[in-house]
Amino acid sequence: MTRIALCQLPVSPDPAANLKRAREALARAGGADLAIFPEATLTRFGRRVGELAEPLDGPFVTGLADAAREHGVAVLAGVFEPAEDRVHNTTVAIDASGSLVAAYRKIHLFDSFGFRESELVAPGSEPAVVELAGLRIGLLTCYDIRFPELARALVDRGAELFAVIAAWGSGPLKEDHWITLVRARALENTMWTAAVGQAPNPAESGDGFGIGRSMLVDPLGVVRADLGSGPAVQVVEIDPEVTASARTALPCLEHRVL
Repeated sequence: MTRIALCQLPVSPDPAANLKRAREALARAGGADLAIFPEATLTRFGRRVGELAEPLDGPFVTGLADAAREHGVAVLAGVFEPAEDRVHNTTVAIDASGSLVAAYRKIHLFDSFGFRESELVAPGSEPAVVELAGLRIGLLTCYDIRFPELARALVDRGAELFAVIAAWGSGPLKEDHWITLVRARALENTMWTAAVGQAPNPAESGDGFGIGRSMLVDPLGVVRADLGSGPAVQVVEIDPEVTASARTALPCLEHRVL
């Protein structure tokens, strides 16, 4: 069994306030092997991401690494790092000793529903599978979840768990999209999927980012945990025997033709 803390936090524009929230969440995640935080945990999406972006050895990631080491828990979290005239929307992977072991730069940018992430963010190009907490974890960020070919590429790279981080936008049917897509990626790949989104922040509600609904979904698409819409930290367990059983009953990965 691997114990994972789903850390559904509201995010403010202030990196220092967000780091404090992340530290408090780790203190509440007792017994977890891995803590997963939302996309853009560093600072809220907006025109200021360019000035607030930090290098990966900056104070925010360094602070997360210190907290990871203090609590003996690996961490995945979303940050922004400088990238020439824009920023990268980056997932950092920090092990339980506080070492930065990988960084995934979001590939698919959210130029949809009237928003143009690409004006602020430069895309990454490489899928990422990282080893943390004894697992090979395939990383997906928000809009990436709409692209099943990326999830399948992570399977082909040996992923044993999908970790999805998001600052999902609100709006008609958007919550339904999130739930459906997370469950679909889990079911079609018979893969445990831990999906963590920002909780709504009433002080910043005008931009629409953050619906909550962080989930743990099992390899047959069953929602094992759903954090609802408010701030929450919940520790869940994933069992590799459930994956083996699901793939015996539903060997769709073996039946692939293309």
